[in-house]
Amino acid sequence: METIVRDLAPLLAGRTIVSVEVVAGLVVKTPLDGLAGNRIDAVRRHGKTVVLDCSRGVLTVHLGMTGKLLVDAARSPYCRVVFALDGAALLYDDIRQFGRVHWGEALPAHLAQLGPDPLEIGLAEFVERLRARRGAIKPVLLDQKFLRGLGNIYADECLFRGAIHPRAAASALSRTRIAGLYGAMRETLAQAIAHRGSSISDYVDASGRQGSFQLLHQVYGKEGKACQACGTAIRRIVIAQRGTHYCPRCQRG
Repeated sequence: METIVRDLAPLLAGRTIVSVEVVAGLVVKTPLDGLAGNRIDAVRRHGKTVVLDCSRGVLTVHLGMTGKLLVDAARSPYCRVVFALDGAALLYDDIRQFGRVHWGEALPAHLAQLGPDPLEIGLAEFVERLRARRGAIKPVLLDQKFLRGLGNIYADECLFRGAIHPRAAASALSRTRIAGLYGAMRETLAQAIAHRGSSISDYVDASGRQGSFQLLHQVYGKEGKACQACGTAIRRIVIAQRGTHYCPRCQRG
């Protein structure tokens, strides 16, 4: 999402939304009345959601599993919404239609209640918030009210780099280990952004290009393959209904 936002911002900021065409309304969760005529002042990310701050409100787009935001692209059979701009067009494409488009005066309540961003939170706050959480570390990292924006791929990769077992109790981790996880998280996300994200299935950027961070994954999707650090076979387990990959030797506790 960070890659998409960084691509969209220079292409959209300052443009005016001339008209909106809803091709398939399942993804549109609030009426888009009054959106036309708005100037896009800024494009930013709030967790896993693209936010367009407009002159008279806020437009948010959550891509779900298969959503894409494309600029000046040809319409596909899965085009759901077309935002005609002055000099450009923004298309929302979504095969499975699990995405969500909201328009209103401010961020929707469910977004305003999310936790801090993993790229913005400081170490002291991260330690404090983590020690207050019960349960295994993996689902805690995926809880968007704990941190907004961290997904399944990056949680696995962060825990591997932090040498922490995904079932380790979050509140029992020492400050030293939490600090190691914090550093691993920021390092992993920075590297992922530099490589324009992970294209596992449907993800592409605003120009339709795939990312390449999946080529650097050390545990995610590597079940049965040798750990690059120790040679032990990577395991896959299910924690809180999410597939979880880890090295049983490097991440013992």
